Amino acid sequence: MELWFTEIFSENTGITIKVKKEIASENSDFQEMSIIDTYEFGKIMILDGFIMLTDKDEFIYHEMIAHVPLFSHKNPENILIIGGGDGGAVREVLKHKSVKHIDLVEIDEMVISASIEYFPHISSGLKDPRVTINICDGIKFVKNANIKYDIIIVDSTDPIGPAVGLFQREFYRSIYDILTEEGILVVQGESPYYDSCKRNFIDINRELKAIFSFSRPYFAFIPTYPSGMWSLGYARKDGTDVTEPVRKKNFNTKYYNKEIHIASFAHPEFVKELLG
Repeated sequence: MELWFTEIFSENTGITIKVKKEIASENSDFQEMSIIDTYEFGKIMILDGFIMLTDKDEFIYHEMIAHVPLFSHKNPENILIIGGGDGGAVREVLKHKSVKHIDLVEIDEMVISASIEYFPHISSGLKDPRVTINICDGIKFVKNANIKYDIIIVDSTDPIGPAVGLFQREFYRSIYDILTEEGILVVQGESPYYDSCKRNFIDINRELKAIFSFSRPYFAFIPTYPSGMWSLGYARKDGTDVTEPVRKKNFNTKYYNKEIHIASFAHPEFVKELLG
């Protein structure tokens, strides 16, 4: 008997992937997790029925959520990553030699443990001495933070369950307060295509615009995410309209480069209409 996994994108669409076997299934106080092995995408982490990452295409998301903000900053030293317990964003951030410290804030220790066990190539940076892992609520961490960060990355799940508060104006205001004067925020920003994601995409960018004098979504194309067109919200505390890299890349990447960085901020006409 063949085994298939299906994630529903909308009432009439989704993605279906043929499965070799289920590797793990576990519940935490926050969510349900499955790890499956597939023919096309290798191992996949699924949280509450949604694909979080796959062996095959994770590099796209993690490179874009990390390198666009870090290459937009002249000297990023202190980094805060909220969510991202799989370690993919950490792995990419550590490629920047200027980085001195990363605070990783993950509410669910299960995600970290699973990534270390099943995705060692993704979680490889979690043991780096520059990384401090904080198992706690990201909203509370930001409110109580007593240092300033050059870059803050919100690598969260969709705005449901424990992640809802990570998409609200009050949280973005708290982030603004702990950014350095040239600090940059990037958030997981949903898709502008399917109705199930579109409202979230609009709301995220509205809330960022209410707090930051410059904000603009950018895009990456990830095969296993709804519609394949996925956004990341970008905001600068100093208000400058900088959507080009300010430093040269001196390490290997599989997706990110200078041309992609610049082009990712270009918006199709339907996106311009959504953003007003």
